[in-house]
Amino acid sequence: MFYAVIPAGGSGTRLWPLSRAGHPKFLHTLTGTSASLLQATVDRLGALADPASTYVVTGVAHVASVARQLPTLPDANILVEPSPRDSCAAIGLAAAIISLREPSALMGSFAADHLVRDTDAFVEAVRAAMGGAEAGLLMTVGITPTHPETGYGYLRCGDAVGDGPVSRVAEFTEKPPYDVAVSYVESGRYFWNASMFIWRVDVFLGELSRQQPELYAGLMRIAQAWDGPERERVLGEVWCTLPKISVDYAVMEGAAAAGLVGTVPGDFGWNDVGDFNTLGDILERDERGNVVIEAGDGPVSKPQVELLDSERTVVVPRSGRLVSAVGVHDLIIVDTPDALLVCPRNRAQDVKKLVDGLKERGTSYI
Repeated sequence: MFYAVIPAGGSGTRLWPLSRAGHPKFLHTLTGTSASLLQATVDRLGALADPASTYVVTGVAHVASVARQLPTLPDANILVEPSPRDSCAAIGLAAAIISLREPSALMGSFAADHLVRDTDAFVEAVRAAMGGAEAGLLMTVGITPTHPETGYGYLRCGDAVGDGPVSRVAEFTEKPPYDVAVSYVESGRYFWNASMFIWRVDVFLGELSRQQPELYAGLMRIAQAWDGPERERVLGEVWCTLPKISVDYAVMEGAAAAGLVGTVPGDFGWNDVGDFNTLGDILERDERGNVVIEAGDGPVSKPQVELLDSERTVVVPRSGRLVSAVGVHDLIIVDTPDALLVCPRNRAQDVKKLVDGLKERGTSYI
């Protein structure tokens, strides 16, 4: 059996004021369809895992929304983390719980807030990665780069493993400057790191134990109490003591250095939907390059937007008001009931800085 694990956390600060701490981006409809990012993730994993073997790891504040959006998912398959401890604790919790039920099960971890255009190609890539995982490698799906991107991490490919599509990962590299990203893409030996992981749970937990013994011990203690009356007590005692670290830093980088990480190429229209400029590039545009991101989960069923002599403008109408613009170009306009954002598209990444400033002031708008 293949277990699909979906970490659903974070607040998507670059998509503020649409994405908020209480209603983050994975709960929004940003796919060009009526499905939220979370629902679309579960849908495309349906060819690999049924609801009984699909787990979502999320925070206390989002449990009700996740359950509402995924009515076929068993309640017990929503794993609740009391507070954010980064991706290794979230993914490791699911792996530890699965291991007690099926010690050598295959497991895949897929973020809740990514966009995939070609589901069939995605499923094919994951199935190819399963072969490497069954052989004992910690597998990734490396995204074939389409351009030099400085906002993603990269995987440097080593030698091929056997006659199939699997290659060893020689190194995880962090977000590079532009000229380095150009050299990566031109070399043909690098993939984007999309944080899609496939492995046998026993292999992953073995590496976690080797590299992060404190985190491993805490997660196994929680997992052993998960189905019993002591769950809340143990979870409350242990969770807050776990190291806060990503799975890339905690396990994958060290495992790659030891030759234990493999990858398969993925070319299926992947995007991590990081900011509004990106949405303007990937969603359907009108003849002047404008994008209106309509509400499928908000109060407005037919938002009113009027753009006159405007080009390449991204509009997110969520307040119920008419949003109008005249003679503007390359702008982002996000209108919500309590906050309005206007910024140039080439400053979309800086929305995070604005949100950081709001946090420091202690406002209620985040």
